Amino acid sequence: MNEKCKLFMSGHTACAGCPETIAINNILKASGKNTVVVNVTGCTEIISSQYPKTSWGVHYIHVAFENAGAVASGVDAALKKLNIKGNVIALAGDGGTFDIGLQSLSGMVDRGHNVLYICLDNECYSNTGVQRSSSTPYAAWTTTTPIGKKSIGNQTFKKPIVEMMVAQGIKYAATTSVAYPKDIQNKVKKALSIEGPKFMLIHCPCPIAWRFDPSKTIEIARLAVETGMWVIYEVENGKKTINIQPERKKVEEYLKAQGRFKHLTEKEIEMIQKKVDEDWKDMN
Repeated sequence: MNEKCKLFMSGHTACAGCPETIAINNILKASGKNTVVVNVTGCTEIISSQYPKTSWGVHYIHVAFENAGAVASGVDAALKKLNIKGNVIALAGDGGTFDIGLQSLSGMVDRGHNVLYICLDNECYSNTGVQRSSSTPYAAWTTTTPIGKKSIGNQTFKKPIVEMMVAQGIKYAATTSVAYPKDIQNKVKKALSIEGPKFMLIHCPCPIAWRFDPSKTIEIARLAVETGMWVIYEVENGKKTINIQPERKKVEEYLKAQGRFKHLTEKEIEMIQKKVDEDWKDMN
């Protein structure tokens, strides 16, 4: 992909099997060079923009953990004032979206800025040591949700961030996965064709944090979709469409492929299966 897409170049310091570089290549392949990326502190920023080097072939702004939505709003306002046409993409991880940056994201949506906000969701704070975020799945191990006699790991279910954006009246919101690059590209193009705020959530399995072999990143990402643990859908003007309807496999196959879930008993896996079945029924 790097040979075909010079907007995000090799030479970065991403871990082996990193899904975020896959996501970024496909995002920029769809958005093109006339793009401003506003990127919060996190894995993507750390591996790609260490001064004086950069992997970015588009306009790039590194901002604080909490203010991607605010800075992207300012970029949008500046471009309009200068009568310059271009794409504005805010890029953050789940920590900078679900938690620390939620306020500025909500404000961006409320004000109606023409920004595509993309969350690269690896379901924890990978960059700072694999701490729990409100995107971390139920029962997952992290360094702040350890496993023990009185702890199953993370004790809450994933925050419904897409539904929160839809409830706020956003025109377009979508989920996708690094296992489906064409879906990423198509949704980025579609989102950028819509005036106003847009939101995308890209599933990015992290081999370091999730404890699986780095060669299996795409396999794990695809399993998430095939088991119903990750649903690929979009909501446009309030209308929901599920884009991929798999013949669902058992969640056990997905859970047992990751070290962060290795402590789960059959009973606990059955409980998660029941929750996924209920959620899938509600989605349809």
